[in-house]
Amino acid sequence: MLSRTADHLFWMARYIERAENTARMLDVNVQTALLPQDADNAEQGWRAMLSICELQEAYSNRHTSITPEAVIDFMVKDPGNPSSIYCCLQAARENARAVRGALTTEVWETNNTTWLELKKLFVDGVVERDPTEFFEWVKFRSHLSRGVTIGTMLKDEAFRFIRLGTFLERADNTARLLDVKFHSMPFNPLSTSIGSEDPHADYYHWAAILRSVSAFEIYRKVYRDVITPERVCELLILRDDMPRSLLASINEVCNNLETIRNNYSAGTERRAGKLRAELLYNQIDDILHMGLHAYLTNFLERVNDLGNRISKDFLVPLEYQS
Repeated sequence: MLSRTADHLFWMARYIERAENTARMLDVNVQTALLPQDADNAEQGWRAMLSICELQEAYSNRHTSITPEAVIDFMVKDPGNPSSIYCCLQAARENARAVRGALTTEVWETNNTTWLELKKLFVDGVVERDPTEFFEWVKFRSHLSRGVTIGTMLKDEAFRFIRLGTFLERADNTARLLDVKFHSMPFNPLSTSIGSEDPHADYYHWAAILRSVSAFEIYRKVYRDVITPERVCELLILRDDMPRSLLASINEVCNNLETIRNNYSAGTERRAGKLRAELLYNQIDDILHMGLHAYLTNFLERVNDLGNRISKDFLVPLEYQS
């Protein structure tokens, strides 16, 4: 497969997944903002999300203060923010258009319709009227795109590059979602605990995290007990049967890398395999002893390194992309 074609497919999938995960992250903040809390804590939650997404400077260039309405507008509709849902879905559609011949009609029409409907929703004011309804729409369109891809495309290299982009992006965003929760809580550097001093607020915060990754019912099925931060982290990091966990995502990255390997990718496969092995044989107590934020920061750095190596081995080098 031509590297340019593979590049478009890979990034189409990443942008669709990124739009969905941005919607999930925003939905968590909208839900937790409804909890009783003072203004400083409420602002800290939105500030933490911008920080974890590495967008605080870009946001500050456009806004003088942090408010829920301004952050949502920036993360959803701002064409000057390359990570906004608007820009992600636009980029996904443009990448799909560039390789129209490599996609089935159903995949193309799904992505094109998503872009057209997005513009209508903005005109109708859905984001301002009911942001949760809009976030659910984004998640549904992402689910639909993945389902149509799995259900209609030949399981060839094109399909594998789409899946590789999806799961690399998912690993990155699940880690960021967990890190947002960590950053939004008061931090005691002398403690390895990830719970807060208010168990009731803690419950609702972590329940919101679970719901944001469609894992609330899964948690109840697996643990059949009260929601604790440690078990939420175990579910979203180490459980390979949890679809959005770090381990499940890296498993898929490794499997797809193995399928599309070339003469240059052995080092990338080795690094991905090492990351999978560490997740597979790690225990949540060891991760928490190391520090959740430190662990997630290291994980994000390694996922970013994998993305760069995949670009070098298979895709259009970043410096040559237009």
